[in-house]
Amino acid sequence: MILVGQPNVGKSALFASLTGVGAIVSNYPGTTVTITRGTWRLAPDRAVVVKDTPGAYSLLPITDEERIARDCLFEVPPGAVLHVVDAKNLERALPTTLELLDAALPVILVVNMVDEARAQGFQLDSVALARRLGCPVVETVAIDHVGLDRLREEVVRMLDHPPHIDREPGRLWIEEFGPAVTRLAEAARRENDLPPCMSTVLAAAAALRGGRNLAERAGFPEELLAEARREVQGRVGGIPAVAGVLILRARARVLLEGIYQPPRTRVEDLRHRLGLLLAHPVWGLPVLIGVLYLGFYLLVGTFAAGTVVGFLEEDVFGSLGADGTWEGGYVNPLLDSLVRSALPWDWLAALFVGTYGIFTLGITYALALVLPVVGAFFVVFSLVEDSGYFPRLALLCDRVFKQIGLNGRAVITMVLGLGCATMATVTTRTMETRRERFLATMLLVLAIPCSAQLGLISALLAARGFGLWASYVGCLVAIFFLVGWLAARILPGGNATFHMAMPPLRVPRIRNVLGKTWLRLKWYFLEVVPLFLWASVILWAFDLTGALGAIKSAMEPAMGLLGLPVSAAESFLVGFFRRDFGAAGLFQLATQEGGQVELGTRPLLVGSVTLTLFVPCVASFMMMCKERGWRAGLAIFTVVTAFAFAAGAGLNQLLLALGWE
Repeated sequence: MILVGQPNVGKSALFASLTGVGAIVSNYPGTTVTITRGTWRLAPDRAVVVKDTPGAYSLLPITDEERIARDCLFEVPPGAVLHVVDAKNLERALPTTLELLDAALPVILVVNMVDEARAQGFQLDSVALARRLGCPVVETVAIDHVGLDRLREEVVRMLDHPPHIDREPGRLWIEEFGPAVTRLAEAARRENDLPPCMSTVLAAAAALRGGRNLAERAGFPEELLAEARREVQGRVGGIPAVAGVLILRARARVLLEGIYQPPRTRVEDLRHRLGLLLAHPVWGLPVLIGVLYLGFYLLVGTFAAGTVVGFLEEDVFGSLGADGTWEGGYVNPLLDSLVRSALPWDWLAALFVGTYGIFTLGITYALALVLPVVGAFFVVFSLVEDSGYFPRLALLCDRVFKQIGLNGRAVITMVLGLGCATMATVTTRTMETRRERFLATMLLVLAIPCSAQLGLISALLAARGFGLWASYVGCLVAIFFLVGWLAARILPGGNATFHMAMPPLRVPRIRNVLGKTWLRLKWYFLEVVPLFLWASVILWAFDLTGALGAIKSAMEPAMGLLGLPVSAAESFLVGFFRRDFGAAGLFQLATQEGGQVELGTRPLLVGSVTLTLFVPCVASFMMMCKERGWRAGLAIFTVVTAFAFAAGAGLNQLLLALGWE
C-alpha cells in the first residue's frame, strides 16, 4: 500500500498513526531519495506494508523526490493507493486524484484535516464525491486518529475484492489530446526504461505535457514527439503542458460542483493574520531572528553544544590531554585500558583507542559531540516544521535568495546547516534542478558554520567584545551573498520556479514532534555515524604512515599568508575531520597558560573566518560526494578550499591596511 499526496497535507501524520514508530527509512534504489516503510496491522492476524512517498504535486514531476514518488506507484501493482489531500484545498488537490485514477490505480481518496475545514466553514458531501469519482472517499483527522477505522474497512475491502478497473490507462489524455497519444505510445522502444507497471500511453501523455524524463526513458523519437506536440497544440489551442493543467482543473471543478462549498467569506482569524505577519518582508524579520536565536542558538548552540556536550565529553566519555593521558570521564579510559591490555601492539591499539581511535574519536564524536547537537536540532526543527512556519520563512526569503540563484525553499537547507551540514546536504535533493542543488551545496559547505563550530567561535570572539563577533558574522554574510551572486551568473541555467503549499499555523503536537525526531535520529545512526567511523580509520592510517605530519608541513606557507602561527595548521587539518575540534584548536591558540594572549584581534578574526569557510568535516564531505557525485564533490572541495584561503589572505591584508593588530 502506498501513501501519496502534496506536502503539508498530513501524509506523514497519517503514516505515523497507521504504523506507529516501527518505521524503516531507506534510500530508493539507485538514488539518495528516502522512502519510509512501516507495517499497518489491519487485524490481529493480518498486516500490510505501507510506503510513505515524498510529497508530490503531480504525476508530472519537477524534483527528484516527485519523480521517485511517481515511480513508486508503478514499481509493482499496489494493493491500494491512499491519496491524502487537505480538505481545505480539495479543488487544488483533486487534479492529482484524476491522474491517479486515469493511471488505472486502486485509489482511496483520504480527505484529511476535516476538523480545520469544518471550523472554517467548508462543506463537503463525500458520499457524492465518491460516486462521481468512482473510488472510496474517507474523511480523516490523522493526528487525532479520527476516521482511521473507516479507512481500515475500505482498505480491507479493496485488498480482498480488488476493484474491477475497466478503463484503459491514459484514456483521459486520449480523449483530450487525440490520436497523437496512441501514435506516440506505439513508437516507444521495445526495451524501454519505464517503470515496470507504467503503460506507454501514460508515458506518451506525460511526454506531450513536457515530461522530459519519461520521454527519454521511453525512447520516443524526437521528431515524432515534436510533431505530436504540434498536433496536440493545434487541437487544444495552446501549449500542451499548460493545457494539461487547465484540463485537469476544469474536470476537478465539474466534479466538485454542488457538493463542495468553501466558506462564502474567509474569516481572517488571529492565526491567519499572524501567518501573513510572519511572511511580511519587514515584520517577519524580527520573528526570524527570534526563532534563530531562541531555538537554534540558545537551545542547540548553547545548551546542547555547550552544556550537554561538555557533560558527556568531560564527565562521561573523557577527553585526551596533550600529554596523551585521559582527563575525566569513565567510558574512554576504561576502553583504552581494555584494548591496550588485549592488543600488545601499540600501532594496532591506536586504531581503536587514542587520538584517532574508532572508539575514542569516531564513536565519542558521534555520541558525545554530534548526537546531542543534532538531537536538539531535530527537536527544534520538528517543532518549527509542525507549526507551519517553514513555508512562511521560505516565502519571506524567496526574493533575497533569487539573487543568488536559489529560491525560498533553500533557506530551510541553510537553517539546517546551522545544526549539521551533513544532514543539511541531504535536503538539497528536494531542489528542482542540478544547478540549484550544486549551488546550494557549495554555499552550504562554504559559509554556513555548524552549531558546534559556531558555538566555540562565538564564545571565543564574544570574549573579546561584541564588535569582533559582529565583524565575523558580517564577513560570513557578505561572502555568502557575494559568492552566491557571482556563481548564479557563472553557472549555466536559470532560476527554478518557487511553489510551496501554505498550511495554516498550528500548535505543534508533542506526539508528532517526538515521532519525527525519532525517525530522523534513526537516519542519523544508520547514515551518518558510519561516516565518523571511517574518518577515524583514515586519520589513523594517515598518522601511522606519516602523511599527517607531511600535510601539516605543506600548510605552513598558507598560514603565513593568513598572518597565523605555523601551529595553526593543525587546527585546519583537524577541522576537516572535526569542525568543532578545529575551532577548539584556535581557541587554545588564542590564550596561553597564565592568560597571556597569543593571537591578536586581527589573526583571531582572520583565523575564525577562514576556518569557517574552510571545507566542512569529512562526514559532510563524504555525504556531499554521495549526494552530488564524486566529481562534483571534489570540484566543490577544491573551489571552497582555494576560496577560503584566498578570502582569508585578502581579509588579513585589508585589516592590516586598516591598522588592526
